[in-house]
Amino acid sequence: MSLSSLFKLSGLSSRSALKQVSVKYLRQMLDEFAGFLNEDLPRVGAFHPKVPYKEIDGTQLTMDVTVPSGVGPYPVLVYLHGGAWIWGSPTTHQKLTHRLAEQGFLTLSVDYRLAPENPFPAGFNDCIHAIYFAAQFAEKWGGDPKRMVIAGDSAGANLAAATSIELANSVAAPVIHAVGLLYGVYDFRTEQKPDIMSELLNKAYLNGEQHLIEDPRVSPLLKTVSLPPAFVAIGSEDDLIDDAERLRAELLANDKVHEYHVYTGMPHAFAQMEFLPSARSCIRDMTNFLHKIVPKTSGAKTK
Repeated sequence: MSLSSLFKLSGLSSRSALKQVSVKYLRQMLDEFAGFLNEDLPRVGAFHPKVPYKEIDGTQLTMDVTVPSGVGPYPVLVYLHGGAWIWGSPTTHQKLTHRLAEQGFLTLSVDYRLAPENPFPAGFNDCIHAIYFAAQFAEKWGGDPKRMVIAGDSAGANLAAATSIELANSVAAPVIHAVGLLYGVYDFRTEQKPDIMSELLNKAYLNGEQHLIEDPRVSPLLKTVSLPPAFVAIGSEDDLIDDAERLRAELLANDKVHEYHVYTGMPHAFAQMEFLPSARSCIRDMTNFLHKIVPKTSGAKTK
């Protein structure tokens, strides 16, 4: 969920709201909302919470592994949750990732370090570590690491785009065949971001280091040419729709394989809100696209 959406929900809609409330309060409020969104989980084959993937400075980083029903090997989907880089976890996005597993993906939902305690590049690096872990160990849960994709929402979509670009330009890195991007932030160089989001970026995620907006690990739009086939989704009422439109223009200009979907009347973070009419259809649209690139069965021909 974007901060602008959060503040509308909480009644704190002014630019000074970021100074009036603490990160601890924001996390507590959103955790309560996420509890409501994650009720009545879909049935899956198996669920393995808090699987360790990396220890950094004495902190054990973990991911949730959700196994589809049926017989593998399954394509592997590494999921990077949203939350404006300061909030969120695999738990807050559990229903969404269960839906992805329901659609046939071994889904590894990454718990990366958050700002402001751990500013960039901590969370980004954690996601890279998690993807290498997935490539090495996905077979343990019936996954096929040769059919691996990344997806994420909001801040997680930024990380999904940025990590897939980083890996595409790294020697001997895991191959990412496609990326699913739900209402993400792709370019922080523009002046069209909401003031609250700008404050968050500079003070929390980037620790005030403004020059980092020119880094493609922060603004992946700078290296769209390196993106794998991409599914891009946005709601027509989302404040980030301009970012999505700019990304689409870059994908077209670089002749990149992609699908672009605008869901009429939908706000930010709608794919988590199953009481909204487009939530489930967005997930199906994204997984259908990803399955075109990495089919459900390993014996099928890949593109």
